[in-house]
Amino acid sequence: MAIDFKLYLITDRHAAKIPLPQAVRAALEGGVRAVQLREKDLPIRELLKLAGELRRITKEYGARLFINDRVDVAVAVDADGVHLGGESIPVDAVRRIVGDKMLIGVSTHSLSEAVEAAQRGADFITFGPAFETPSKKKYGPPVGLGPIAEIKKAIRIPVFALGGITVSNVSAVIDAGVDGIGLISAILAADDITAAAKNILATIDRSGQAIRREQRDGAAVG
Repeated sequence: MAIDFKLYLITDRHAAKIPLPQAVRAALEGGVRAVQLREKDLPIRELLKLAGELRRITKEYGARLFINDRVDVAVAVDADGVHLGGESIPVDAVRRIVGDKMLIGVSTHSLSEAVEAAQRGADFITFGPAFETPSKKKYGPPVGLGPIAEIKKAIRIPVFALGGITVSNVSAVIDAGVDGIGLISAILAADDITAAAKNILATIDRSGQAIRREQRDGAAVG
């Protein structure tokens, strides 16, 4: 399976002003095509039920569903992928379980972690936190966007930046060379989730087009 999305929506039902399934549907209406179910405080039965509901909704929109950490839940609901953290089962062990039927994303916070994830067989990584954000405080100060160029040189899999990303800094993040962005509150906490998703996706597209124009102009001059 290909990484065919630029925006990776990570759930937090506490951030949303409406029930999470409704919030996810609204985001999908706005063009989101990849959702990571990340509700670590839910008991397993409730998580499984929610995962099944989001699987049905994402299928309606042709969107990908990832399950954070719980490979068993991902398999049970026929998710498109699983997302692993630093304390999760190693990537290569998960690959032996799911084979090529699922995509595997990995959270990273340094160049060494990014390289290890790629070497172990991850399909893509998230890297951050790019900016200050309450959800990533336990990982220490923001890593910023500076390391992105070095990471892109070191690995060949897509890199998604996350952590404190809003519509106001999306362009700067894309300009740093990432393949996409991951976020929570900028969409889920919005009063109009669909409009917020459309706005961020449009900003990603405009930034990407600007970069491609610069590359073409540079090649023409060269």
